[in-house]
Amino acid sequence: MAAKVQILKTYPVTGLSCASCAARTEKFVKTLPGIRNATVNFATTSIQVEFLPQEISPGEMRKAIQSIGYDIIIDETNSDNLKEEARISNLKRLRNNTLGSAVLNIPLVVIAMVFMNIPHSNIIMMVLATPVVFWFGRQFGRGAWKQLKHRSSNMDTLVALSTGIAYFYSVAVTFFPDFFHRAGIHTHVYFEASAVIITFILLGKLLEERAKSNTSSALKNLIGLQPKTVFKILGDGSMKEIPIREVMPGDILVVKPGNKIPVDGTVISGSSFVDESMISGEPISVEKAESSRVYAGTINQKGSFRFRADRVGGDTVLAQIIKMVKEAQGSKAPIQNMVDKIASVFVPVVISVALLSGFIWLLSGMENATTHALLALVTVLIIACPCALGLATPTAIMIGIGKGADNGILIKDAESLETAHRINAVVLDKTGTITIGEPEVDAIMWSNKTDSNTKGSILLSIQKNSEHPLAEPTVRFLTKSGVGGEVRVTGIESITGQGIKACVGDDIYFAGNRRLIDSMGITIEEDLRLFAEKYEDEAKTVYFFAGAERVFSAIAVSDTIKESSAEAIKQLREMGIDVHMLTGDNEQTARAIALEAGIDSYRSEVMPQDKHDFIKDLQRKGKIVAMAGDGINDSQALAQADVSIAMGKGSGIAIDVAKMTIISSDLMKIPQAIRLSKYTVRTIKQNLFWAFIYNIIGIPLAAGLLFPFTGFLLNPMIAGAAMALSSISVVSNSLRLKTISI
Repeated sequence: MAAKVQILKTYPVTGLSCASCAARTEKFVKTLPGIRNATVNFATTSIQVEFLPQEISPGEMRKAIQSIGYDIIIDETNSDNLKEEARISNLKRLRNNTLGSAVLNIPLVVIAMVFMNIPHSNIIMMVLATPVVFWFGRQFGRGAWKQLKHRSSNMDTLVALSTGIAYFYSVAVTFFPDFFHRAGIHTHVYFEASAVIITFILLGKLLEERAKSNTSSALKNLIGLQPKTVFKILGDGSMKEIPIREVMPGDILVVKPGNKIPVDGTVISGSSFVDESMISGEPISVEKAESSRVYAGTINQKGSFRFRADRVGGDTVLAQIIKMVKEAQGSKAPIQNMVDKIASVFVPVVISVALLSGFIWLLSGMENATTHALLALVTVLIIACPCALGLATPTAIMIGIGKGADNGILIKDAESLETAHRINAVVLDKTGTITIGEPEVDAIMWSNKTDSNTKGSILLSIQKNSEHPLAEPTVRFLTKSGVGGEVRVTGIESITGQGIKACVGDDIYFAGNRRLIDSMGITIEEDLRLFAEKYEDEAKTVYFFAGAERVFSAIAVSDTIKESSAEAIKQLREMGIDVHMLTGDNEQTARAIALEAGIDSYRSEVMPQDKHDFIKDLQRKGKIVAMAGDGINDSQALAQADVSIAMGKGSGIAIDVAKMTIISSDLMKIPQAIRLSKYTVRTIKQNLFWAFIYNIIGIPLAAGLLFPFTGFLLNPMIAGAAMALSSISVVSNSLRLKTISI
């Protein structure tokens, strides 16, 4: 029996008005057949759902979600545009409703506060309040009705109940004042309260929507890096501008000065400098010539070149980055699960508290008890809106992940961002993580100046024809040193485990290790031998270039550590983090690299399983472990670590397994990621404090707790303003993350 295929998708959600909306939608979707898991993020207004396509389709999912009053956008080819259109439409509607209600509120409040004794004042106020409650604030009534049909409640329920009770009580007082007078109830209308409350809440939601749109600017910037059209070379050699979606692998494209590179590919002609800061984080442009790799979204500088499209659409590096940031911003931090549970039960609890406070006031026997009961009921319902609670974590996570992306740190999920600040042990792979990962020539010593002048071009020509790993760095070094004038090389013969033999004219030459030179009976001069011993003691690889009778030069090659590695390791240690290096290399090389990088704890000649076991052992000792690596051999250890970090120029498997990816492979990004985690978690805690403090202080005040002692009762209009302010303060606090330096 074939295994069922599971699909993970993220869809934009429309119609969410608060955290409890998100929590209830998530709970509902999880009950649908074929759904394995679902996560609704209020801040990103998206749902990440894992489902079995054999049992439920996106269309069926959408119909089910529509039945509870919300909607999802399932058109994947145009989802970003449709979501943006929906956001703009919602923003425009909110702005119009806020403006309309504010215009009617001005005369309404003036009459209520100054001219309440003019003839027919109650009727005039009712006329002004009615459009605010039933038209400009209609979204709250509609939302509450949809929730009621499903025996549920949310923020709309709170607002609709509070303003509705205040409005209809005022209507009753306006048309049947004698009934209340006979019952001994002091009559007062609250038309202005119901209208002002709706205006404040609409204003709060308008400001909140604007602030929330700012939190995803990193993603918008990334999407903006994709050009809409490209210039393609046709079969007859002519050039045609086509939409980017029509580009196929193998197409030949032209990039002009100042243009964005549309897809990933390989340069086939021309040269230029390309700004790759969006991938590497480095401001210095990179030179591109024939055979150079280019990446979508990077910006061509001065030159023009043609390149072959290799990876297009969703396969480009930029598309993968956008996908990773989207999924990460839609994921939840562990702390958010607790907040969601609170939000899901918050509304019914608040309604119960409001009813209880109203009931207690009615039974109090005090003068104007009914009025006080109504005020307490309305004010509790208003001030307890859980929006701030729902925004506290996801807005900080969104901005934190966006800040990471801006700095070349791709964070795959919120959990790793939340965990990173607790790291107290970092395990580093050597090759490609601490070191560059590519051999470089440290030094060449020639037996005399004559050999340097006459034999350099011969060594360059031989190594250009060699497939040995040490040949390429030698070619790079000699080319940079200005060695030129290549010669014709014949009779190339590889000597396994020793080096290469070649002929130039009638002369024989050798490039290889000491064993090769000794086996040929060639004597190594004292100064070259001392040079070789010096560099071998430093764990460098040394090989020799010789003729049939004598050695011309000794070449020291090594995989050097990156410029920033020692400083990054120093910063980690200053944070109180233990740093360990694990490598499959020999003891001598491992010791030399560890010493140069400033690492006390290292292990050499380790296998992939050994790395995994080492991390497991640290975790058994209570350590929160981060592992950074770049190879397939690191993937097992990365999977075991609490926070896994892949170096972006490494293997695809390592990047797939890791929860974070350092695009530029710069170790300095690891302390930056830890600091970013610390700032983000601190912001979440501050947000939760502000969200809870409003409710902890506000609800008892709204219920009238201080009235028996001080005579103080919280005005419903002030409660509405405080509720709006709580959401704005949380989002504004999260936006401060954008300005920090990591």
